[in-house]
Amino acid sequence: MAPDARVADGVLELRRAGTRWLSTGFAGGFADAPAAYNVSVPEGWDRTDLDAYVAERVADAGFDRPPAAPALLTGVDMRHARAARAGSVTAVATAGVSNPAALPTETERPVGVEADAVAGAEPDGDAPDRGDERDGTDTVGRGTVNVLVWTDRRLDDGALANLVAVAAEAKTAALLAATAFPGTTTDAVVAGSARDGEPAPFSGSATDVGGAGRACVRDAVRASLDARYAAGDRPLPDAVADAEYGVVTDRETEVFRP
Repeated sequence: MAPDARVADGVLELRRAGTRWLSTGFAGGFADAPAAYNVSVPEGWDRTDLDAYVAERVADAGFDRPPAAPALLTGVDMRHARAARAGSVTAVATAGVSNPAALPTETERPVGVEADAVAGAEPDGDAPDRGDERDGTDTVGRGTVNVLVWTDRRLDDGALANLVAVAAEAKTAALLAATAFPGTTTDAVVAGSARDGEPAPFSGSATDVGGAGRACVRDAVRASLDARYAAGDRPLPDAVADAEYGVVTDRETEVFRP
């Protein structure tokens, strides 16, 4: 049985009893809970008690959140959330790229950006957005690509962790097809597996779970990007220098043969 995806008051709930989750967001890790959440934060949001904040928002939206249920935060309004389903997998995504994280593959440093950082960037994943003064109707500021992916197959912890990697790879492919960036500074993934499902020992790209997961995440991310930017009032940035926030990772490394 597929999970139930619902949105209310800026909160998305993906609910299915008997699910084991793995989250890369705040307070992440493995958890057994009947639901996972994606929560939009308002303009000017500055809370630091994240778990308490999520509990309040989920309750205000009319959902019953178990204490262990994972949650992600984003500045992207939930009206731009999109879901995709194929085979055993369902994925839901919200996507915004006002804080791109560029990873140049050429040897020369990109022109017009500072090395490794642009002022205002957040240091790592799932940090909240601050709002966008250009459009007061949307809780948009620093973009985030949040993905929730679920399968009705029973995965062990290793295969569930690999599903996170598969989802991140698909997110990157979708972003690179639409933008110049593989991700943003705050991307996060929550992957879930039904504990009562048929066992699946692997979740790689060549498996039924991994193949469906790749397709679902790709299409959900692409559809959310289209929903958020299709109106034309907020263009997709072509470079980090064109975005409000972001980072460019162009530091040098020592490559060696082990």
